[in-house]
Amino acid sequence: MKPRITVITLCVDDLERAVHFYRDGLGLPTQGIAGKEFEYGAVAFFDLQPGLKLAIWPRESLAHDARIPMGIPNPIEFSIGHNVASIAEVDVVMEQAKNAGAVIVKPAQKTFWGGYGGYFQDPDHHLWEVVWNPQLLPEE
Repeated sequence: MKPRITVITLCVDDLERAVHFYRDGLGLPTQGIAGKEFEYGAVAFFDLQPGLKLAIWPRESLAHDARIPMGIPNPIEFSIGHNVASIAEVDVVMEQAKNAGAVIVKPAQKTFWGGYGGYFQDPDHHLWEVVWNPQLLPEE
């Protein structure tokens, strides 16, 4: 398998609320909700970086499409790492997420491996790590 991941999909309970959080709260660019004309089709895509998008899709839509029964979501089975260029940027993004309605589950702090980071949960309890890693600085 060649690494060609182009979309990361998060399932949400309330699509409008999730769009508001990611677009208005975190400032991620989107064209809004598409596919409303299809049963189980409403979805929103957000540009993350060239070649990578975040999709948010109602939980019942993915369950229907994948033919897997819905279960109880568990936020520690998956996390998204948002790597930033400085310690100060970690604090800025964590504050932005909090102001957007995220729950800070671990305030930003020095890590055991020499970085700095913290965790928040979006309104659907997805776990995001905001981190500065001196060995893995993002390209600007």
